[in-house]
Amino acid sequence: MAALGRINTLVATRETVNGFYLDGGGLGELLLPRKYVPAGFRVGDSTEVFVYRDSEDRLVATTERPKACVGEFAGMRVKELHPRAGAFLDWGLGKDLLLPYREQKPKVKVGDDVVVAVMLDEDQSRIIATTFIGRRLSKEFPRFGPGDEVSLLVCAETDLGYNAIVDGRHRGLLARHRKARRSV
Repeated sequence: MAALGRINTLVATRETVNGFYLDGGGLGELLLPRKYVPAGFRVGDSTEVFVYRDSEDRLVATTERPKACVGEFAGMRVKELHPRAGAFLDWGLGKDLLLPYREQKPKVKVGDDVVVAVMLDEDQSRIIATTFIGRRLSKEFPRFGPGDEVSLLVCAETDLGYNAIVDGRHRGLLARHRKARRSV
């Protein structure tokens, strides 16, 4: 079954002038618009697609990859502000990602780079962003040790150093190097 806001491998069930319809399981048939159809693609073939809602609120598929899927974190640039809805972020797709005002702290402005979590707004079944990333991080103790390689997403500078998301799950701190004080 296909999942909204995630990469799915789906099978083409029929072709139309507009593109291919893919079997989305419980989500129904999902249109893969012709401009995203891989060369040589046919009914019965499968392909990896990202499932989201288009500007008319229809479920659609694309072979484009967003900067982050639901449940992931990424840095994104604010492209525009809407007076009632919030900020729109560049997340690598033709349709921008909404960062509602209620999910912003502090408020953002056009041109800002912000670290967000991508989430599903359960009330409206829409993919949105939030800057409240702490509540989306794992509470489990990390299972890596000295010398292990990890990925980092630096979030903010503090007096102690830099807050970061470690391996896309855990809170981390890159401690600021302080020079030793000399006593006189």
